Amino acid sequence: MCSPYDPAQCPTVSEMLSRLGDKWSVLVIMVLRKGPQRFSDLKRAVVGISQRMLTLTLRALERDGMVKRTVYPTIPPRVEYELTEVGQSFSDPIEAVGAWVFNNYGKIHEARAEFDERTAAERGNDKLIRIG
Repeated sequence: MCSPYDPAQCPTVSEMLSRLGDKWSVLVIMVLRKGPQRFSDLKRAVVGISQRMLTLTLRALERDGMVKRTVYPTIPPRVEYELTEVGQSFSDPIEAVGAWVFNNYGKIHEARAEFDERTAAERGNDKLIRIG
């Protein structure tokens, strides 16, 4: 039986964690949480994403049933993207993780600084030992 706690046992869990753990997917989902968006609006809202990467991300999310793409018959055609019910339900845990990051950012920053300082000192000691 497939266990969600053992990704090696369940390729579907591993596949979805890989897709949904992707930073672009997470950012697109969080932008779409606010409501339907046009491609150009998404491109502006997701800082740093290329047009190609946004296209690939939206297609993957649409394929997985997270995003719905609607084409309106205007000239030129207007296309909007919005979260499906499944996508909306996934945005809740993403928001919780984001809140956790903001709540713990100071501690994370301190831990990184301490680690960097400690490893830099250790590298310095390694050089002294090799020389001597």
